[in-house]
Amino acid sequence: MEGIERVCQFLDEAQTYYLATVDGDQPRVRPFGTVLLYDGKLYIQTGKVKDVSKQLAANPKAEICAFKNGKWLRVAGELINDDNHDIKVAMLEKMPSLKAMYSADDDNMQMLYFQNATATFSSFTEAPETVTF
Repeated sequence: MEGIERVCQFLDEAQTYYLATVDGDQPRVRPFGTVLLYDGKLYIQTGKVKDVSKQLAANPKAEICAFKNGKWLRVAGELINDDNHDIKVAMLEKMPSLKAMYSADDDNMQMLYFQNATATFSSFTEAPETVTF
């Protein structure tokens, strides 16, 4: 399994990850659960009306962190907006619960993919393993 696939699988299995952005000089962290591997890119999803969207527009550098079974994953990189309709549809098919809040045809659903990303798998008992994509 390729590195980016392992990253996506870990995030899927963890179900919740925490996204960190900056708001001026203040770090902001919040739980997320949306993740999609599409056309070789790792995507997350949010709403354009949310503060997180505005923070990423001002500074696309972000980091996510997830924990499961005594191991954690950190992914750092830039989150790039992608308004491709097919990607929105794919996310809604993967996570149908989002359909109560979003539509692939609305102007609010925002898909973001990691660019220049470094993912680090860590635990207290093993050496860290790094993957870039």
